[in-house]
Amino acid sequence: MIKFKRQMRKIPYFKPDIEEEEINEVVDTLKSGWITTGPKTKKFEEEFSKYTNSKYSIAVNSCTAALHIALDSIGIKKGDEIITSPFTFAATGEVICYFDAKPVFVDIKEDTYNIDPKKIEAKITSKTRAIIPVHYGGQPCDMDEIMAIAKKHNLKVIEDAAHAIGAEYKGKKIGNVGDITAFSFYATKNMTTGEGGMVTTNDKEYAKKMNILRLHGISKDAWKRYSDEGSWYYEILDKGYKYNMSDIQAALGLSQLKKLGDLNKKRGKLAAIYNESFSKIPEIKLRKIKDEVGNIYHLYTIWLNTSNLKINRNEFIEELKRRSISTSVHFIPLHIHPYYKKTFNYCVGDFPIAEKIYENIISLPLYPSMTKADIEYVIDAVGEIISIDRK
Repeated sequence: MIKFKRQMRKIPYFKPDIEEEEINEVVDTLKSGWITTGPKTKKFEEEFSKYTNSKYSIAVNSCTAALHIALDSIGIKKGDEIITSPFTFAATGEVICYFDAKPVFVDIKEDTYNIDPKKIEAKITSKTRAIIPVHYGGQPCDMDEIMAIAKKHNLKVIEDAAHAIGAEYKGKKIGNVGDITAFSFYATKNMTTGEGGMVTTNDKEYAKKMNILRLHGISKDAWKRYSDEGSWYYEILDKGYKYNMSDIQAALGLSQLKKLGDLNKKRGKLAAIYNESFSKIPEIKLRKIKDEVGNIYHLYTIWLNTSNLKINRNEFIEELKRRSISTSVHFIPLHIHPYYKKTFNYCVGDFPIAEKIYENIISLPLYPSMTKADIEYVIDAVGEIISIDRK
């Protein structure tokens, strides 16, 4: 039996890693007098392209916005179908619905929680226009298989990389694999701008279109009209959205991007401590991490074998909460939410692997500022609950 350390600690689910460098960058921006989209946003885009080795990066105010303008740039229309995973956050399915298009879900793999490429082709119809693979938890999907399917059927691939900033696929940075890639810089992500996102592509026409769409459909570099090199005159070239990133956010992003490698390494080291302990507990199943990918542990999940326990997953979460440990569940599959059931006639049982994983997983705290003592406290708490409630 694992002995639980009785001295209570409060372990939040996540803490952003904000230090003096970020604070100074933001203060510098505030003092500059340019706080909306401007020179720092442009610099952030340039640095992000260097980091991902992509030709074009367009900064936006969320990953949702990134996915939306990505779909718009490839010409998605009413009645089109987009293949994606049901095991994802609301935004992935939501943006498809913005076009009155249909999200066509494909079940996931039981070992990685990523979309199963072997099940994709059966869902392709004459209405299918694109595939959105979701890199769950920071581990890239099987992109070679997905890209081959897309090429065979003349489909576009838009990667939902909300979890995957810094991840790699066979030595290639995510952001430089599919046709377009969308990233998130939300507060809980591996790097943050508070709110914010980025979309990358190597296609000049997609980049040009997304640049226009992200700021009211007006001409490229419209922000310059308030600078010395700009002009008051602008043209509305397309319908557009209010999706631009501010220089305040970009200031945070520039600092965070510099230390992203170190932040991801810290996550990996902490995850290794979790792995070492939990791999010895038969009631816990860990997600498989493939050798050919550079997983960056955005999430750390455990799969509870509740058949060996006297409590269910939800009760387990409450036991952790009593020990001042905050957790989450990623995700409630989209197809079992009321909107998708009502609108697209999805129902419980349609995607059994996604449902089974959802019913049994817990996302544990994982962030760079966690100490070894914090990690050991969580490990001890999980071990104690299992010891007490084992059948």
